[in-house]
Amino acid sequence: MYADFAQSLIGVARALYTYDSFGLELDETVYGLDSTTIDLCLSLCPWALFQRSRGAIKLHTLLDLRGSIPSFVRITHGRISDVSTMDQLLYEAGSSYVMDRAYVDFQRLRRIHQAGAFFVTRSWRNTQCRAVDSQPVDPTTGLHCDQTIRFSGVHSRYDHPDCARRVYYTDPETARPLVFLTNNFALPALTIAQLYCSRWRIETFFRWIICGFGRR
Repeated sequence: MYADFAQSLIGVARALYTYDSFGLELDETVYGLDSTTIDLCLSLCPWALFQRSRGAIKLHTLLDLRGSIPSFVRITHGRISDVSTMDQLLYEAGSSYVMDRAYVDFQRLRRIHQAGAFFVTRSWRNTQCRAVDSQPVDPTTGLHCDQTIRFSGVHSRYDHPDCARRVYYTDPETARPLVFLTNNFALPALTIAQLYCSRWRIETFFRWIICGFGRR
């Protein structure tokens, strides 16, 4: 009953924030996908397995970045992997899903692609790929390369046989080099980088939730 009531309220709230800005002027819906771990007392919640002497739940959340409103929430015990949540989602064609490296699973990313939606994620250092094309970039913006690639790993070339895009970018605030993978070829490379940076909103949402647990 409470879950149904919450979903009803979420539908009302999302409509109110349809035109809210999250730092980028895009018409499409942009979601941030992530999870956070919330500690629990194992003796009171023995089902919340995490470590031998520690209990915890994981809060898996798909957050609409306009208004920072969750559209999907899954609560599991602490040992459930982050990437398994991708199997529970129904992807919306035309929408973008921004996530960190914990969600890099090439079969699951291809499912987003096949649904007509877009993913933006960070690449692991050992991700094997080969460039098939390259676009010019403006290095003064922090961009280093914008490539069309094919994955060439033992499994990834079969799990995701379609072309993807690789954007190499240095964050001007932290001087941190970042490599992004996406299937969106329409947006400028700098916008792809900014899309990933916009996912800080989900971190703020988690801090708000955890502070609420602490006050209780």
